[in-house]
Amino acid sequence: MSTIQATSEQKNDLDNPQYYFNRELSWLEFNYRVLSEGLDERNPLLERLKFLAIFSDNLDEFFMVRVAGLKQQVEAGVSKISFDGRSPSEQLEDIYARLKELVQIQDQHFQHTLKPSLADKGIFLVDYLDLNREQRNYLHNVYEESIFPVLTPLAVDPSHPFPHISNLSLNLAVVIRESDQDQQERFARVKVPKNVPRFIALPPELCYHPDQDTAKWVGVPLEQVISHNLDSLFPAMDIQECYSFRVTRNASLSVEEDEADDLMIAIEEQLHKRRFSGSAARLEIHHSMPEDVRQMLMRELELEETDVYEVESLIGLNSLFSFLGLPMNKLKDKKWKPVIPEWLSPSGTIPSEGYRPNMFSLIRQSDRLLHHPYHSFSSTVQAFIEQASRDPKVLAIKMTLYRTSGDSPIIQALIDAVRNGIQVAVLVELKARFDEENNINWARTLERKGIHVVYGLAGLKTHTKVVLVVREEKKKIRRYVHIGTGNYNPKTAGLYTDLGLLSCREDLGADLTDLFNFLTGYSRQNSYRKLLIAPVTLRKRLVEMLEREMEHVKTYGSGRVVAKMNSLVDLGMIKALYRASQAGVKIDLIVRGICCLRPGVEGLSENIRVMSVIGRFLEHSRIFYFQNAGKEEMYIGSADWMTRNLSRRVEAVTPIEDPKLIGDLNEILGIMLSDNRLAWELQPDGRYLQRQPTDGDRIESTHDILMRMTLKEAIAD
Repeated sequence: MSTIQATSEQKNDLDNPQYYFNRELSWLEFNYRVLSEGLDERNPLLERLKFLAIFSDNLDEFFMVRVAGLKQQVEAGVSKISFDGRSPSEQLEDIYARLKELVQIQDQHFQHTLKPSLADKGIFLVDYLDLNREQRNYLHNVYEESIFPVLTPLAVDPSHPFPHISNLSLNLAVVIRESDQDQQERFARVKVPKNVPRFIALPPELCYHPDQDTAKWVGVPLEQVISHNLDSLFPAMDIQECYSFRVTRNASLSVEEDEADDLMIAIEEQLHKRRFSGSAARLEIHHSMPEDVRQMLMRELELEETDVYEVESLIGLNSLFSFLGLPMNKLKDKKWKPVIPEWLSPSGTIPSEGYRPNMFSLIRQSDRLLHHPYHSFSSTVQAFIEQASRDPKVLAIKMTLYRTSGDSPIIQALIDAVRNGIQVAVLVELKARFDEENNINWARTLERKGIHVVYGLAGLKTHTKVVLVVREEKKKIRRYVHIGTGNYNPKTAGLYTDLGLLSCREDLGADLTDLFNFLTGYSRQNSYRKLLIAPVTLRKRLVEMLEREMEHVKTYGSGRVVAKMNSLVDLGMIKALYRASQAGVKIDLIVRGICCLRPGVEGLSENIRVMSVIGRFLEHSRIFYFQNAGKEEMYIGSADWMTRNLSRRVEAVTPIEDPKLIGDLNEILGIMLSDNRLAWELQPDGRYLQRQPTDGDRIESTHDILMRMTLKEAIAD
């Protein structure tokens, strides 16, 4: 597709399907880039296992939501064509073709490359049949004591209908007979319990292997421990065969918000249906499963041949995450400990024990930019909220919660604030996908503690990440804000790259006050002083700023845009980018995941370059830069350039106006754009090519550079 060229007639026909990549296929290429990190020998061995696990985790959600949704469209006879010119059935065909290839790559690489590499380091994931008698006896005892009591065999016959197979459960298909002379085969299903470790490790005294005298870890997959001890589950029966399989089901929620009297109850009902009622979307089996068992499962689950994925190694490689718990630091990334920004210490040295800087005083001095996980979340954002919860001058705390961790100290700080007489209001987004149940529990906990809890707006998902603290100072009200790109989650703050702004600027405080009135009351605010708010002003302003760059090209001869985001899908924004490129605006896009824009097409997008950075930290921050004829404008916020973010979610994007902070963000963007270790460049034909360093270049990743720079500029946490 690198030879695509837009004719003069086509330049204005921006609806041409060949100018766009398919959303689903672009996502698959993103997940291939994740998988590639697991294939890359430059990464530490256990980190490579981690990337294979992430690849599997991502695929699970893709099937539960995207593939299941397309299958529903096909079953309903929907023939709507995507903007890249594909029907739902054509999209599924293309998805299956690419996915079979990717799953095969993952499976073969784990089985034939990573497992032997693990063995070279003394880590043996072995088959049950390879164990000696002493090792088997130990695992048999583990089975009898800890596994057998929780197993429930379910027979399938005329009096026992085929059981419901729960979503993402690992199962054993067991074929049995009553005796050697009995010709009638019977089928039973055994669910592998999720509350038992996937890999059963042998104790140190039994950790030996014929191929190595000093094995450091020896373990067996749980399903093999069960399958080789089935006699106790089926006494006096002749066990013929046993095969593992796994089912993925439709897990999307369908809530009629306008008709629901209680949104929380409506979502809880849908969660129950998701567990037990979603139609099957994928069947994973071991390649040794015979055709008759395979066909029986397909028939009962109402699946086609294209829905079946065979593997040689293990089903559900998500479980490889557990290997990161092994005490073998040389096989992992060097541990990163986030640092405290220098501005939090009065002397630029490590604070003494018990030192608690006055966050409000420091924010009054100037706006503060935070960059996680390089900057400590606990010493900045968390400390800001905790300090507010104890401050007698604080009158109110308002914040949005989209996702947070199960033991979040921020939740405790909000509870403490109520106890201290501070008015607290929290918007908990109940519709945060796959965190609905967790957020319902948090909402109830907060309500019981006296916090005002709002569940979001009908028809809109509240995705913005903001905190407003109202404080009385010298008989006047001052408002402090945190506006970020990431969730208020201490755990993901150590894994995701995110930005946040701490400020007490009056215009930002007033805007957040208006936003919270919109979120909690009946306000229909349609204009803001500084913030760009979706679905009200964000899209319109982004397009206006792109058009302004087009005018600058005419007037001054140059225009430039750099935008960093997770995904670029919105057709209107892509068309605006195409028009800007046609006008001569130079555009760099750093898009971690889905990108439906086709770069490098002469006459259309030859001025657009698209790259993706995949590495040890998940790139999650959103940064938007506009050159503006030398009067640079920089924004950060929660919104990707997807239709759902711009039209169906509440998002907040804030301008960064301090020249120093603009310089800091420009430096971050510059480092990413010159990355020669983690960067992939999108080609006009849809392929991503990993950027290769030129001779003499120092090979260093974005993440390594930023960790080194942060250490120089800050103090250890």
